[in-house]
Amino acid sequence: MIQRKKEHWFKMLFVWHGSVLPQLVPRLLLLLLVSVLIVFVNGTLYHYKIPLSPAPFTIFGIALALFLGFRNNASYDRFWEGRKLWGALLNDTRSLARQALTLTGYDPKGKEVAEFVDMLIAFTYCLKHQLRKTDPSPDIQQRLPAELAGMLENARFKPVILMREMGIWVKEARKNGLIEPICQVAIDENLNKLSDIVGGCERIASTPIPYTYQVLLHRTVYLYCFLLPFGLVDSLGWITPLITVFIAYTFVAFEAIADELEDPFGTEPNDLPLNAMSRMIETTLLETAGKPVPDTALPDGYMLD
Repeated sequence: MIQRKKEHWFKMLFVWHGSVLPQLVPRLLLLLLVSVLIVFVNGTLYHYKIPLSPAPFTIFGIALALFLGFRNNASYDRFWEGRKLWGALLNDTRSLARQALTLTGYDPKGKEVAEFVDMLIAFTYCLKHQLRKTDPSPDIQQRLPAELAGMLENARFKPVILMREMGIWVKEARKNGLIEPICQVAIDENLNKLSDIVGGCERIASTPIPYTYQVLLHRTVYLYCFLLPFGLVDSLGWITPLITVFIAYTFVAFEAIADELEDPFGTEPNDLPLNAMSRMIETTLLETAGKPVPDTALPDGYMLD
């Protein structure tokens, strides 16, 4: 994900990186060529004049814009829900790290607390990799003991296994008399919140917007755009290709943005910056535990993924 400081209004007209325009250029060029050809033959097809006027396109364009708005709202809801889940992940891991440090009898700088914090950090990275269907092995091996990393190697739901191990850690602390029952309940509540976060992320990742609806809207947008020059050629003449491409850019860009936001855990420019968010969670947990923090600084004005 790319975050920039607010640009001057004139510079915003020429922003390229982070917009959907690069992926739309081939489609818009094709539409431009089709529009030029339609103007050249004066709106005829096989010597038959296509009797279209701008009026039906105006009415249909309003309806199409409403449908596109609904699609974008549905996609943005998924994006925002994913962002709230990862915000809750930051809060809950901080709470668990603090509880491990202050509510147990372990030495705050001892290996037991360090192991718990490392499991929280590894949990974050495992969730990121599960959502993106990428290999978590390098991150796991770097942050966990070899025995635990080997246990996770063949696990399908690695974050869930780590939650189990954190639960066992709390159980052992209670068994050794290093934690009070009421404190155990408080820690378990936050572990349950982690489980809710995993389930919420899995729900978004495994339940896309119905494919039939996407296909219908996609076909309608492109049919509208390729028929539009026939309705404009008589009134606009040689300026038809420019107006057509401008209108098409608006509709096609809305659809492309909705496609990107639908899966907020992907790697598109406008998806959630899970790499940066995972590094931020790791940094704050290490600081909480008083451990050395790796240099993960990002360039000013950007949140890189």
